[in-house]
Amino acid sequence: MKQRVDGAAAFLLHAHPYSETSLVLDIFARQHGRLAVLARGARRPRSALRGVLMSFQPLELGWFGGGEVKTLAKAEWQGGLPLLMGQSLLLGYYLNELLIRLLPREDPHTLLFDAYADALAALARGTTETAELRRFEKALLRELGYGLSLDREAGTGEPVRPERQYAYQVERGVVPASEDGVSPGLTFAGKTLLDLASDDYGDPRTLAESKALMRQLMSHYLGGQPLQSRRIFVELQEL
Repeated sequence: MKQRVDGAAAFLLHAHPYSETSLVLDIFARQHGRLAVLARGARRPRSALRGVLMSFQPLELGWFGGGEVKTLAKAEWQGGLPLLMGQSLLLGYYLNELLIRLLPREDPHTLLFDAYADALAALARGTTETAELRRFEKALLRELGYGLSLDREAGTGEPVRPERQYAYQVERGVVPASEDGVSPGLTFAGKTLLDLASDDYGDPRTLAESKALMRQLMSHYLGGQPLQSRRIFVELQEL
């Protein structure tokens, strides 16, 4: 059964060439999730789509088709966001790569779409603070069913105490560092976990330790496969 969709709010995550004149788009639509869409003729020099299909910009798309790859029928740029540049651009690619690698196709996640749009808006304003990334990463894990329990100890249900040291065991949760025999090496202040739970990143230690914790979790759910965007970011910093 062929499906036609009009007026879908969406972002372009990635595009790759298809035949001599077309593109296959990986898009993230608010009401439809992540989709593959064929944009016929988009690579032609005079195609009206060339100035519309931009990453990190709000789009309104229409498509049709019942197969795995839909066919683009309409694309309009909605404006409102400055183009990402410099470090903000690299961080935007990081967000896109997480979505492409972790988000199943055709699985709607409206709250995650809104979190992504908020993160892009912050990056477009020139914000490169890791706080914006942590908020998005938390939303991504929550929407994938891997929500974090940060304010209570796993097993006992005891409240996390700010002054104590803890470890975070994937698939289990927070445990006192003295009881952790599974993931040695990474420990976190209780205050960091509580701050992360409440999205309070005013403490420099919270920023540093929450980054380490989220990197541990993302690596697990990515199956240990490195992110290309992170590799490029590290190489540029070394230069």
